[in-house]
Amino acid sequence: MNANISSASPSGPAGSESNQVIHPIADPVNWEARYVIGDTPWDKGCAAPPLTEFLAIHPVTGRVLVPGCGPGHDVRAISSQTARGVEVTGLDLSETALRIARGFSPAGSETYELGDLFQLPAAWEGRFDWVFEHTCFCAIPPERRADYVLAISRVLKPGGNYLAIFFLDPGVEKGPPHGVTREEISGLFDPDLELLEEWIPEKAFAGREGQELCQIRRKAVEAVRLKTEGC
Repeated sequence: MNANISSASPSGPAGSESNQVIHPIADPVNWEARYVIGDTPWDKGCAAPPLTEFLAIHPVTGRVLVPGCGPGHDVRAISSQTARGVEVTGLDLSETALRIARGFSPAGSETYELGDLFQLPAAWEGRFDWVFEHTCFCAIPPERRADYVLAISRVLKPGGNYLAIFFLDPGVEKGPPHGVTREEISGLFDPDLELLEEWIPEKAFAGREGQELCQIRRKAVEAVRLKTEGC
């Protein structure tokens, strides 16, 4: 569900976004263990309805990253748009989840990687045209959310898009999943990831109706250029 295990450390030129240090914080949930025993209530066996609703009318092209992809239902939904020239990478911490994902018939040219969103290889910087968020942001400890935004900004190309389904009210006393407010989202993502559009999805899994918020954000091109010039 989450994407939080050790991999290669990011690197970049002094003064760039990637030169900032992300400090490790222990994840209280052993996601691999939960996949091993099948304790995965978040896995509904199909792609998120708000995603399929979006894909029916909006093109997603280029390279797409899905952090915390689990068994890959959302990955395959996006990858099935092969006519649009899309390459999708699913990222997760759980070897078992990825083994399940790879067991499905490919929907397109999707691939899966075991890795840590907070410690990705330098080669992943500026690699993706889109990031799709569904189950990673709500699963990480809330104190890691600023680090999450930094990680997303790192992997997106300048002008790249971030499509997210946020849980406003997961309906649990103690997460994960952890809820979030519009104000918290704005405080975390503005201004580097500019809000383009937001909506309450018409379709949702049973029990999540009215509890989710969809947003499209875009990585600022000018801000990236200025930061590079100032380093």
